Amino acid sequence: MRTVRNLGEQNSIFNQFISELRNIDVQNDRQRFRRNLERIGEIFAYEISKDLEYQTKEIQTPLAKMDMMLPKHQPVLATILRAGLPLHNGLLNYFDNAGNAYISAYRKYHDNGEFDIHMEYASSPDITGKTLILSDPMLATGASMALTYKELLTIGKPKHTHIVAIIASEEGIEKFLSEIPKNDVTLWVGAIDKTLTKNAYISPGLGDAGDLAFGTKM
Repeated sequence: MRTVRNLGEQNSIFNQFISELRNIDVQNDRQRFRRNLERIGEIFAYEISKDLEYQTKEIQTPLAKMDMMLPKHQPVLATILRAGLPLHNGLLNYFDNAGNAYISAYRKYHDNGEFDIHMEYASSPDITGKTLILSDPMLATGASMALTYKELLTIGKPKHTHIVAIIASEEGIEKFLSEIPKNDVTLWVGAIDKTLTKNAYISPGLGDAGDLAFGTKM
């Protein structure tokens, strides 16, 4: 089963954080930009936690024993370097015992302005039978996320995968879902924008999330 969930459709403080990410009068404060990515990751983590499996566990308070419903398993959190790190940290703040996977994937541009997605590094624990949460702030063409997801599937087959993107394009969502295997996937987004520019950037979007979080790369 495949599901797309757009948290930005509901009025909440979540949309303020996304507005600050987009706003050029705010986003140039790198520390605030990273913190907003992190806070958004925390909100996604809370919402995703509602879909996890739970079991009863007895705990001891200072006064008595009691039963609590707690997550049955910890997920594996994966992200695409470097832009995904603050978002990943927000997810990790809530899933603080989760396994972690890191993938280096980037656009390599050619002289004609076209680009290919290159992957240089992937480090992951076993994800077989587990809940995988793969995050990246932007889902533009969908190519990086699709390539990363398929690379992780060579390591193991998760029971369910949650894909997290703060801003996605309509075209990127369609392409991503068409390119990945027909596994159980839930796509979580904070906003869906209609346009991709000729350089494959989301519009209105927010710019380059990695550069805004960490500085311009060479």
